[in-house]
Amino acid sequence: MFTSVDDVSTRLAETGYLASPAVATTVFLAARLGKPLLVEGPAGVGKTELAKAVAEVTDARLVRLQCYEGVDESRALYEWNHAKQLLRISAGRDETWDEARTDIFSEEFLLARPLLTAIRGDDPKVLLIDETDKADVEVEGLLLEVLSDFQVTVPELGTISATRRPFVVLTSNADRELSEALRRRCLFLHIGFPDEELERRIVRLKVPGLDAALAQSVVRVVHALRAMDLRKAPSVAETLDWARTLLALGADTLDESVVRDTLGVVLKHQDDVLKAAAKLDLDAL
Repeated sequence: MFTSVDDVSTRLAETGYLASPAVATTVFLAARLGKPLLVEGPAGVGKTELAKAVAEVTDARLVRLQCYEGVDESRALYEWNHAKQLLRISAGRDETWDEARTDIFSEEFLLARPLLTAIRGDDPKVLLIDETDKADVEVEGLLLEVLSDFQVTVPELGTISATRRPFVVLTSNADRELSEALRRRCLFLHIGFPDEELERRIVRLKVPGLDAALAQSVVRVVHALRAMDLRKAPSVAETLDWARTLLALGADTLDESVVRDTLGVVLKHQDDVLKAAAKLDLDAL
């Protein structure tokens, strides 16, 4: 997939994803070693976007499993098309059960979900298991066979093994501690908030119409907000939203009036807005 760490950085940048050296190195190693990549970090720092960028630069199909409380095997692995099976049974009334069973438990009646889809076929794929920590603990058991041997066992059909392994990215906001068994199967990458220089470059790339000085001011204020004891520190996604907001308003500078009127774009809780309005000193930035 990639020839070197620099190749990762260059090609990801072409999609608009500016990767730090740590990110580029870990992505290169995950591709070279054929290991799943577990990416942890706060919401909105680019974990999901990393998987999308890798899929784009490698011309691979993105297969996404969005995790949530209650997701189960039928949503993650596969399920049988029961309606189609009933129609098939009704159409063959003169058949014995053994004859019908052989037919209805075949590929034609199998509904592949993301995990099974990702290991079938010869086309390149990126499997994104998003917000893994949102799923129940039991779901991790479903992942172990896939991530260890890249295979899925369907009792009626046998074991389906990957002929071409997908590039796997698991994301987590660390709301729940993932099991050691799952972590052992992955390379680990933590993506935190970027430093000011990298975040400024991200803003300039994603919001090209914004003045360079204003972009620098936005980044400085966001970093000052992150230093406060807030319920939810602003992420890179909020930084970009704020930059786009200022561009839409035609703001030339980030003065107290503009900050007061637009803090709701970058902060999502009223007590955070009130705290920031009281403590933020623009003159000191």
